[in-house]
Amino acid sequence: MVTEPGVVARSDGVLTCWYAAEKSLMADYHDREWGRPVREDRRLFEKLALEGFQSGLSWLTILRKRENFRRAFRAFDIEAVARFTRRSVDRLLADAGIVRNRAKIEATINNARRCRSLIDEFGSLAAYVWSFEPDASTHPRLVDRDALMKMTTCPEAIAMSRDLKSRGWAFVGPTTVYAFMQAMGLVNDHIDGCQFGDDVERARARFARPKKKS
Repeated sequence: MVTEPGVVARSDGVLTCWYAAEKSLMADYHDREWGRPVREDRRLFEKLALEGFQSGLSWLTILRKRENFRRAFRAFDIEAVARFTRRSVDRLLADAGIVRNRAKIEATINNARRCRSLIDEFGSLAAYVWSFEPDASTHPRLVDRDALMKMTTCPEAIAMSRDLKSRGWAFVGPTTVYAFMQAMGLVNDHIDGCQFGDDVERARARFARPKKKS
């Protein structure tokens, strides 16, 4: 049963975004993770890396391989990935459990190395990321399915993308960065009427934004 544009009632009566209507890996990700604010550097780096791997693919493809990615990239520990070598690249290119794209693999290693200097400057990756949080007043008043499909970036995502690129990061275009913002809770893009969107909004209200080191 469809209630509002893009909102679907599950068999148990829970209202949710249309793409999470049926029990699935995507629905579990939507319910438990998407949009909930994150401050752990490892998780933030993982998501930036996986969004880069997603370029040209679907998120479901990456989600199905996420545990393989975590094993291959040492749980996305920034220091560990930064120490990867040419031999590591060869190992990853031979790993059928991940997306075997040399440019994306090398970008992830490069970005981990660049991330270390960013952490030195800001105190954490989280402090850097959350400094680009969009002003909630600029968010569309109503988010339905049509609106969401058109929301591929925002001024803050463009600014973060440009800044990361100026620091030597790769595979961090504005669309990639905005998808990262949606997932990590910098914006709440659950469809209006989705009950999990209400949960996310409460979590965002309680969330203590990380600050740049003084």
